[in-house]
Amino acid sequence: MLILSTWTFGQRANRAAWPTLAGKGASLDAVEIACRDAESDLSNHTVGKGGRPDASGGVTLDASIMRSPARRGAVACVRGFEHPISIARAVMERTPHVLLTGEGAERFATEHGFKPTELLTEESRLEWERWRLAHSKPGRSSPGSNLRRNVEEESHDTIGVLALDAQGVLAGGCTTSGLAFKQPGRVGDSPIIGHALYVEPTIGAAVATGHGELVMSVCGAFLVVECLRRGASPIDAAMGVLKRIQQTQSLTEQDQVGLIVLGADGSWDAASLREGFKVAVKDESRDELIAPRHLL
Repeated sequence: MLILSTWTFGQRANRAAWPTLAGKGASLDAVEIACRDAESDLSNHTVGKGGRPDASGGVTLDASIMRSPARRGAVACVRGFEHPISIARAVMERTPHVLLTGEGAERFATEHGFKPTELLTEESRLEWERWRLAHSKPGRSSPGSNLRRNVEEESHDTIGVLALDAQGVLAGGCTTSGLAFKQPGRVGDSPIIGHALYVEPTIGAAVATGHGELVMSVCGAFLVVECLRRGASPIDAAMGVLKRIQQTQSLTEQDQVGLIVLGADGSWDAASLREGFKVAVKDESRDELIAPRHLL
């Protein structure tokens, strides 16, 4: 049994989910619990309630959850609901669809009993107002412009979670409020199956975090799992995908991508473009934060 999550806040999420795994529960349940913990953590401004808004001041959330290529669900641009990961699971289990967006996803959430809530906290609203003021000055980019290269690392991270349960079943989830002060309507890699998240039960699973547009340029999580399928080790699969990103994209010092890879046999590893990425790992004997290898 094992659970892995991205970033330092993943350690708290892992602890919330561990009793489920330790009690021989399903990896899918553990993943959802971990993601929900991050979504409700008001100190985390990159996920769920309290997440940083877009350039218009509105908070929109994206999430995906996956058990296999046949069992996956996602939502994007969801407003007014704290737990998009649970809505994504409902999409997977209660519809023939994979991805619901915007008003349609919100209507679905209401119809299936999810309770609306205000996502914009006072802290995030004040941060947005400071950002808007700074970017309204002459010579600065205007609200809604492409800000991917003009934001600090902490403003564009998701939580990605992978778990292996006592029955040897893999599952993964990913949830985010997206790039801080993004163009309204922007959707990154998190809710797109195969980009931030992919799970192949007999092969392995991968989750990505960082600049979504970079991950989307190579279908990151899917490509990692395909590398595993061809016999690569978890670290070689992760580094291979990061090298592909380096080869195909014009990178700046602000660009970051982190990957966690979990094999069906329980072997795992992680890597990132640059230092600074952290992985939270928890099993029966450890509860740690690890700084994995980086490419640049």
